[in-house]
Amino acid sequence: MAVVGGGTMGVGIAYVFAAAGWQVTVVEPDEVRAQGLQVTLVETAQSGVQRGKLTQLQLQQISHGVQRVRRAGDLPTGLHLVIETVPERMALKRQVLAEIDSRHPAIVASNTSALSIDDLAGCVLDPSRFLGMHFFNPVWSLPMVELIRGAATSEATLAAAQQYCAGIGKTSITVRDVPGFATSRLDLIASLEAMRMLQDGVASAEDIDRAMVLAYRHPMGPLRLSDIVGLDVRLDIARHLSTTLGDRYTPPPILEAMVARGDLGRKSGKGFFDWSQAGTP
Repeated sequence: MAVVGGGTMGVGIAYVFAAAGWQVTVVEPDEVRAQGLQVTLVETAQSGVQRGKLTQLQLQQISHGVQRVRRAGDLPTGLHLVIETVPERMALKRQVLAEIDSRHPAIVASNTSALSIDDLAGCVLDPSRFLGMHFFNPVWSLPMVELIRGAATSEATLAAAQQYCAGIGKTSITVRDVPGFATSRLDLIASLEAMRMLQDGVASAEDIDRAMVLAYRHPMGPLRLSDIVGLDVRLDIARHLSTTLGDRYTPPPILEAMVARGDLGRKSGKGFFDWSQAGTP
C-alpha cells in the first residue's frame, strides 16, 4: 500500500500499516519532512516496544520497511491500496488523486475529514474503486476509521476497506457522503463552541478542557485536541462546513486570528497551549 503525503496523518497511517506487516511506500517530495517522517516512525516504534505494545519484528518492519518516493507518479503500479493525506484543499486533492489513479491501484482512498467524496471521485476513472478512509490523530492510538461511501463506491471496495481496517486493528464505521460526515460534525461543533467560550472569557483554556475531561469523560479537551489536529486544519474544515451546513460552523475570530499569526497548535509550538518545550502542555 502507499500513503501520499508525509505529514502528521500520513506518518500515522504508514506506521499502523507497517506494524501490521504491509509493505508501505510514502510519497513525500520535501526532504526535511521526509527525514522527520523517518525519525517519527523509529522513535514511536521504539516507544511502542518499551511499553509492550509492539514486538521487535514490528519495530524492524516500521523502522526499515517503509519506503519513500518523491512523486505519486513514482509509485509502483497495481498496489492494493493508496491513501491520499494531503491538505484539505479541493484542487490539490483532485490533482493528487488523478496522479494516484494513473498508477492503477485496486483501491484509491482519501483521508479527507470534510470534503465531498463524490466531488473527489470525479478524478478517478473508476469511482467504484474510490472511498473515504478517515483516520484519527494519533493514528497509532485511536482505534477507529470512518469509511465514507460515495454514490459510486462498490460493495467490493467497501468490504475490502473494512477488511483492511480490521487487519490493522481498527474498528470502522460506514457513513454516507454528507458534509462533515459523522465525526467531523460532532468534533468540530464542540471545538468551535469551546473557542467561542474562551473568546468570551467564560473560562481559561485549561478549565474548559478540564470540564470536558472530568465531567463528560472525554479523553482530551476540545482545545487541546484542536492544537493537536492543527488550527489551520480546523479553520479549513470550519470554512467548508459553514458554506454547506450554515452559521453554526462559522469559524470564530479567535481561530482566524491565531492561524493568521502562525499559532497553529502543536506543530508550530503554540496554540491554545504552549507546546514549545516537552511536546505536551
